[in-house]
Order: sequence, then structure tokens, then C-alpha cells
Amino acid sequence: MKKITTLFLLLILASCGVKQTTNMLNSGDYDGAIDNAVSGLRSNKDKKGKQVYIYLLEEAFAKAKERDLRDIKLLSKDANPRNFEKIYTTYIQLNNRQEKIRPILPLHLMKENRNAIFPFEDYSDQIVSSKNTLSKYLYDNAKALLMTKDKMTIRRAFDDLDYLNQINPGYKDVQKLMDQAHALGTDYVNVSLKNETNMVIPTRLQNDLLDFSTNGMNDKWTVFHTNKQKGVTYDYGIVVNFRQINITPEQIKEKEFIKEKEIKDGVKTLTDSRGNVVKDSLGNPIKVDKFKTIKIEIYEFTQFKAAQVTAKVDYLDYSTNQLIETFPLASEFVFENIYSTYRGDKRAADETYYTYFGKKAVPFPSNEQMVFDTGEDLKLKLKDIVSRNRIRR
Repeated sequence: MKKITTLFLLLILASCGVKQTTNMLNSGDYDGAIDNAVSGLRSNKDKKGKQVYIYLLEEAFAKAKERDLRDIKLLSKDANPRNFEKIYTTYIQLNNRQEKIRPILPLHLMKENRNAIFPFEDYSDQIVSSKNTLSKYLYDNAKALLMTKDKMTIRRAFDDLDYLNQINPGYKDVQKLMDQAHALGTDYVNVSLKNETNMVIPTRLQNDLLDFSTNGMNDKWTVFHTNKQKGVTYDYGIVVNFRQINITPEQIKEKEFIKEKEIKDGVKTLTDSRGNVVKDSLGNPIKVDKFKTIKIEIYEFTQFKAAQVTAKVDYLDYSTNQLIETFPLASEFVFENIYSTYRGDKRAADETYYTYFGKKAVPFPSNEQMVFDTGEDLKLKLKDIVSRNRIRR
């Protein structure tokens, strides 16, 4: 029974595969039909049930080849340089299609007692010729694009040269031109800080905020400099304007409260409402837990100090001296230290509170330290702003 079920499932799957391949062929998706047919013929290709795949493969190959050669003929007649890539990739496609089928040959058609016909061609000369034509076009066009001053155009030149380097490695001085295109197409951004508050911003905080290299902000076409470098023309600026720094006074808050708790304090003999001893069925006095109430007076002290930094991040276009966009930036750091003393039985307090009993007052951080301690959060928020709002979108 299990063998019959498995066979039935295989027949259904095979039927679905043939139907899908037929639909692809009829809709003009010849390469999809070829892929399906080749996949179906990789195992047991001589079985009778695989015959339909061979017919489909033979027809799909013939139609795909005819279409590609017709396209190449039309593209060649048009004589538009933009067609060079399509001609080259079509020849590659013609060759790859043959190589996909070659490993499963021969394929025998039982009814007609013949092998399926796949008229293979040697496209090596056409591939080399079309590749050289395309390479020359890409090279000449990229050199022309590099003469412009538009960075986006220069980046297109880089992409063309990169593609040329992939299909024809070592062609002329392509690598040198790619380096040139990358340098010319890169946006250089100067990142700086501006203090509009009446407080001194710690040097450590400034250095941390401007450390874009460790934050990994540079990308393929954008380089951030915190110190302007000689010989570099900066395209954009990012200015972190500190607008306000608020620091609360040092505060010590005191709180006193009482906790009570009932705890077990040995056992006692159970008595009734008249004071008589209660006994069990064997006549023995019944013993029960004895409880007592304990109390603790807690004196809690909280040291508190907070710093808030508000700023804005301005994006500037140096070519037009215009403000592109502004983003808010703010961070807060809170210093808090809680410690306690007590009088009474410590067990009356929650165990989670015990840590405060072992702590003492500590010196308050300086204002400079408080401002610096906002820095980690500021760095993350600044990085997020720059990551989500690229110079060019």
C-alpha cells in the first residue's frame, strides 16, 4: 500500500512538472521551460514517462535559439552603441543554454526512434568579438564621463568600469581609471561641533562624538573628516550645534519609614478559647507554630543629579552655502545613589532592600563628568541620524 501511495504521488508531481513546463513554453518563457525540462531529465532520462520532457526541451531550445539570433540581428542593424551589452550577453546566453543541455545528451525519442535534435553552434568568436566591442564602448564612454564635474555621472563611469573589469579583467588602464573615478565621485563631509551654550564641552566628549571612523560611518561614496585635510574640497558639512546644557543642583533626599513582619518564633501548645490544652486522637497535646512581630525603622538617603544636553544636527551644502536639513539631538544622564541605615530587626525589610544597607554616600560627579556621561547616548543618536539620513539619497 505504501509503495502504491508513493508511486501515485510521484505521478502527480511529474504531471505538475510537465504542465508547468508546457505553460512556460506556450507563454514564451523558453529558458524557464528548458530549466524545468533539464531538471526532470537529470535522473532516469530513458524512462518512458520522461519522453514528454524531451519533446518540450527540443522545442524550447529551438525557439529560444531562434529568438536570440533574431534579436542579435535586429540589434546589430540598429547600430546603437547602447545595444553592445545586450548583444554580448545574448551570445553568452546562447552558449550557456547549450552547456546546460550538453551533460544530459543524448536524449532518445522512442516513438520516432531518433535522438532529439539540438543544433549546437560554436559562439566563441562572436562572444570574443562582442566582448571587445562592448569593452571599447564602456572604456571610451567612461573616459568621457570622467571629464564631467558631476559626481553622480562620475559614479556611473565607475560602475561601467567595474562591469568592464568583470567581463574583461586587465583591460588597458581600467583599474587606474576606477581609482580616479572613485576619488572624483566621493563626497567629502566635514563634521564639526559648535558650542552655543555658556558651558565648556569636555574635550573627551568632543573627541568621542567626532570619532566617525570607529563608528563605521564611512561608506563607498562618503568620507567623513573631523579635521579638514589639505587638498580636499569638502562638498558637505555636518555641524553638531550644542544649544543648551542643563545640570540640576546636587540633591540629597531623605526618607524615613517603618516595616513590620511576622516571623516564626518556635512552637507552642494549642489551647482552646477557655485555655484548655487541645489534644489529638491519641491524647497528645497538639503543637503549633508561634509567631512574633518584628519591626525595623529605615532611614533612606538618595543622592541625585541630572544633566540634559540638547543640540541640533545641521546638514550644509557647501556648493550652495545652503542649509539642507536639521535634526534634533538630545540626551540625558542621571546620577543616583541610594543608601540606607536602620534601627531594629533587619529581617523585617525585604531581602532585595539589603543592598542599600551596605552602601554609603559617594562624591557627586563634577558638572564636566555629567556632561561627558551623556556622550554614549549622544554618539548612538548621532550615528543613527547620519545612518538614516545619508548626504545623497
